[in-house]
Amino acid sequence: MVFKIADNIISPLGRTSEQNYQAVKSGKSALAPHSLPGLKESVYASLFSPEDRDSLKVEGMSRFESLVYRSASRALEGVSGLFDVSGKDVVFVLGTTKGSIELLDCNAEEEALLPGKSAQRICSRLGITTTPIVVCNACISGLSSIILASRLLESGAFKYAVVCGADVLGRFIASGFQALKTLSDEACRPFDIERFGMNLGEAAATVVLSAAEVEGKSWAIEAGAVRNDAHNPTAPSPKGDGAYLAISQVLEGFPAQRLALVNAHGTSSLFMDQMESVALERAGLLDVPVNSLKGYFGHTLGAAGILETIITMKAMEENLVLGTKGFQELGVSSPISVSPKQVSACGKNSFVKTVSGFGGANAAILATCDPDYSDTAIILPVLRKTRRVKISPSEVLIDGRAVSLPEGLSGKEILTFLYKEKVGNYPQFYKMDLLSRLGFVASELLLGDDRCAGTDSRAVIFFNSSSSLMTDRRYLETIAEDNYFPSPSLFVYTLPNIITGEIAIRNKYNGETSFFILPERDEKAMEKVLSTAFLDKKTSSAIAGWLDCRGENDFEADIYIVEKED
Repeated sequence: MVFKIADNIISPLGRTSEQNYQAVKSGKSALAPHSLPGLKESVYASLFSPEDRDSLKVEGMSRFESLVYRSASRALEGVSGLFDVSGKDVVFVLGTTKGSIELLDCNAEEEALLPGKSAQRICSRLGITTTPIVVCNACISGLSSIILASRLLESGAFKYAVVCGADVLGRFIASGFQALKTLSDEACRPFDIERFGMNLGEAAATVVLSAAEVEGKSWAIEAGAVRNDAHNPTAPSPKGDGAYLAISQVLEGFPAQRLALVNAHGTSSLFMDQMESVALERAGLLDVPVNSLKGYFGHTLGAAGILETIITMKAMEENLVLGTKGFQELGVSSPISVSPKQVSACGKNSFVKTVSGFGGANAAILATCDPDYSDTAIILPVLRKTRRVKISPSEVLIDGRAVSLPEGLSGKEILTFLYKEKVGNYPQFYKMDLLSRLGFVASELLLGDDRCAGTDSRAVIFFNSSSSLMTDRRYLETIAEDNYFPSPSLFVYTLPNIITGEIAIRNKYNGETSFFILPERDEKAMEKVLSTAFLDKKTSSAIAGWLDCRGENDFEADIYIVEKED
């Protein structure tokens, strides 16, 4: 259990958490039609005005970095003097889907485009000296960041965590969602029978977490879980498998009757809303009020999980369950309890927050105000690596033994050769980008007959420093003004966590899947993250390691199976 000691939200509705909450409480929405440079169609979204963009900009930082820095620094103002941000006990965790991707249009230097380097520059401005960790888990990135930070604090690796989720919108992201035909050209209507799709939004939201209980009324993150659907890279499981498993995990031993609400993802997507309703019914939560905040902010991507957690906490402090803006008549198969109007929280002080996203990823947390707290020591398990695979453009090693390759074969040709020789029965391989091909082939060599198929006890956890930049550049070519034809298949692979989903689908893994980005390869930081993943009670083994791809002749896989020692 960890405690929230400060927070901030910067969105088109306000620059503090309180301003944003009061706007939502009064029924105000930031959603409106907008034209974005380089887009053929307008988007209905929540966007900062040009004046706000200018006033939020920080010299020497991208728009994304500026927004994160503004939010994090304002949150830290709320705990000024409580701890030294430059100390070794403070970690910065950043959740984002695409970071400063808008700079790709400007032919920026590579270092300006990498999320890990962005996090490092933000840390430098904030005075934080430890290695930052970027969570790049598609739409669950914000909530995944809270879960990671909670584990790092509970394990004793750090005492405080500054956790920010953020994304900004430009033609790169908007065109991709348009290509996938998921956007509505009017205000979204979560869970409604007349919902036509989602709206996007931009924002930054920050929580400062403490390992120690604080004086006075406080919110605690009691539990968190990430689970995969193992169904499809872009479509949710019709049975809501991953969402159900995540919700069930965080509610283990916690009576549903104590919940004031479930703050759902509720994007207004036809299939995602349906899936969520099924997952909630399977979890036995039909009698618990459900709401979505997307009608106020739109889907703010990496910010969503943190932003919506903060707003829900503020509402519950006033004994309120906020209404779902845009909702009129239930349009999902399971009879969940959704209301367009705010209702009483009936004095209850706990809620579940859920988020789902591409790559089959699902996350949930359980938050409680003034919980019963006992300072129980967390003992991290002892881990052992049982098998290892390394792939580079020139060699392939399995447990240190070289795999024979045809003479003259190098670069990406090695991956195709390995697929044909060692796999050969999974044609989805040819649709994958190079990063996913690398991870897929490496995992196939790694697993052999040790697949543990159909389990939620095996995690898939990868790290890199370049995110999906190679595929980002390829996708940008499809939205060039003189040849505008957005590729939905390429856009999907501009999310690095898609490879964790591909491996989950291949092996029917419903366990945790996560992708983390570091400024550069840092084995100690990787070990900290990986060891805390085993705090999840279900996780007994993981496919993990370094998976980076900067070009057709510049890539590296160094992955292994890691298990708990008995």
